[in-house]
Amino acid sequence: MRSKLHLSAALLGGLLCVATSAGAQQAPNPLDAIPEKMPFDIPYGAPISLDRAEAAIAAAVAEAKRHDWKFNVAVVDTGGNLVAFQRMDGAQLGSIQVSQHKAHAAAIFRRETKVFEGGIQSGFNYLITLDGVIASRGGIPLVDGGKIIGAIGCSGGTGSQDEVACKVGAATIK
Repeated sequence: MRSKLHLSAALLGGLLCVATSAGAQQAPNPLDAIPEKMPFDIPYGAPISLDRAEAAIAAAVAEAKRHDWKFNVAVVDTGGNLVAFQRMDGAQLGSIQVSQHKAHAAAIFRRETKVFEGGIQSGFNYLITLDGVIASRGGIPLVDGGKIIGAIGCSGGTGSQDEVACKVGAATIK
C-alpha cells in the first residue's frame, strides 16, 4: 500500500510539472536583449591630476560638513588607482576601504555604482559574480571633455548621503 501511495504521489507530481511547464509561458529574459550600442561606452582620458582630485574631495567634504555628515572620500585615476583620499574626523573606519572600492568600481566599469545597486534590486543577481563590483551608490565617474579621467567614492553615511556628496565633488570636474 505504501509503495502505491509513493507511486501515485510521484505520478501526480510529474503530471503537475508537465502541465505547469506546458501551460505557463516564461517571461522574456531582459538579459537576452541586444542593444544597438555599447552601454556606458565612455572612453578613458588622461588620468586626473592630484590638484583636481583634491578639489573634488574638498567639494565633497564641504557638502558633508554642511549636513554634519562624516565621510571617507577617495578619488582614483582611470585605472582605479588611488590618487587622493581624505577621512573626515569621526568617519567610521569600515568606510575607508568602501569609499575606495566605490571609486575603483566607478572608474573601471565606467558607470555610477548606483547602477549595480539598481541591477541587483531588479533581480540581476549575476552582478555579484563580477570581480570589483560594489552594489552601493556613492561611486561616480569623473568625466572631462567626454572622457573618464577617474572616479570619486564616498562612504560613511547612507547610500543616498554618500551619493549627494559625491555628485558635488564630481561637479568640480564638469
